[in-house]
Amino acid sequence: MSWEKSFDVDTALEKSMQVFWSKGFESASITNLIEETGVNRGSLYNAFGSKRALFVKSLLKYDQEYRKTTLAKLEALDQPSQAISRFFDDLVISTVEDTEHKGCFLFNTVLEAQQHDAEVNAIVANGLREIEGFFRRCIEVGQVRGEIRQDIQPESKAKAMLALALAIRVLGRGAYHESALNVIAAEAKSIIA
Repeated sequence: MSWEKSFDVDTALEKSMQVFWSKGFESASITNLIEETGVNRGSLYNAFGSKRALFVKSLLKYDQEYRKTTLAKLEALDQPSQAISRFFDDLVISTVEDTEHKGCFLFNTVLEAQQHDAEVNAIVANGLREIEGFFRRCIEVGQVRGEIRQDIQPESKAKAMLALALAIRVLGRGAYHESALNVIAAEAKSIIA
């Protein structure tokens, strides 16, 4: 008799993503995943293969639905300075509204990099490159349009903005409050002022 899914795979993946997002890979147990999804161990393994495979699918889902979607909306503004400013304003807002202090799943995974294999680290590295690329493109387009000073080096400033974005999400998990996060955001935005 062939195995049949008796649950919605997308819902189980969404719930698994939430578990990994809040706990990380190592701290998320199979029991946590079973309790959150309501799917038994055998069915989870049949559908996703392993805890690691489920983590990878969860990270990719997060990357697609949160990071890529956010950057696409900001790039669609076609106003580089405003896109950068909104990125940091929205980042502070989402950090402050994150009452569970989950942070950013992608950034959290950066902090656990030594625990992950090459595939997971490649997903993370790609996400970080794309965020950095967003900042670099905004600076370059802003310079072409005369909105951003010509003496700003796009590549190094994009790296600095990425580091400040990471700082906001990590420090916002409990170490810093809104006023301190706004200071970091203001520093990030001042890079192109």
